Amino acid sequence: MEIEDPRPIPEPVVLPPPKTEPAWDRAAVAEMELALRVRKLDLWYGAKQALFGIDLDVPKNTVMSLIGPSGCGKSTLLRSLNRMNDLIDGVRIQGQVLLGDQDLYDPKVDVIELRKRMGMVFQKSNPFPKSIYENVAYGLRIHGVKDTRVLDETVERSLVGAGLWDEVKDRLKDSALGLSGGQQQRLCIARALAVKPEVILMDEPCSALDPIATGRVEELIFELKKDFTIVIVTHNMQQAARVSDFTGFFWLGKLIEVGLTKQLFTNPTQRTTEDYITGRFG
Repeated sequence: MEIEDPRPIPEPVVLPPPKTEPAWDRAAVAEMELALRVRKLDLWYGAKQALFGIDLDVPKNTVMSLIGPSGCGKSTLLRSLNRMNDLIDGVRIQGQVLLGDQDLYDPKVDVIELRKRMGMVFQKSNPFPKSIYENVAYGLRIHGVKDTRVLDETVERSLVGAGLWDEVKDRLKDSALGLSGGQQQRLCIARALAVKPEVILMDEPCSALDPIATGRVEELIFELKKDFTIVIVTHNMQQAARVSDFTGFFWLGKLIEVGLTKQLFTNPTQRTTEDYITGRFG
């Protein structure tokens, strides 16, 4: 004999459609010098559109976090900022990405020089199978720097900047592959710093790290914004709240809302943003 379940059937969660224009706290950045400006950026992978009309301002010497569920477009935007999507067949892009006053999608732009100005740190640490020293010096060597004194000074400065110098200064000739996961990620940050970028892009830099290593990288991000502008993609909303000055929320390829981090997490203006940060979906 079947017993009828007395519990009521829950109402399905119906999410409101995202607005085309994001709620952007313009007043928060009106008086700040901008490092990056994204204007009406659309991107297609073949016939599928992945980004829709993205408008985003990133002030200098700040941390901008991009949050949202998997597949919402935040990493796609990050890779568009230094034109890494150029490496994917079938990608088509419309709109502008401005670094200072330079349109990065101008046909005259030297992409190699661009990537020197826009350092990248990936989700999984990717040290080269070389010594610790050569990992950091690599970017300078491929740009033709041969002066040993310059290389030595840059390696030390970059490792100090990445909070790694005291841990590795006596074993610079050892393989980078012998470092712990957290140390390898900080080495990759040092490698990015060596070429003196203006902006550092970070794609889930702590997703493979333990809590202690994550804490060190977050402390490092806080220190680095004194000299660099940082854009970080993270699934960890607590991390975004801890490290960033501004946060942008992505959903279905659209930038739904962006503004001061504290404001977005405590008083979002869009219902979809509130539903995401309170766990109704994601």
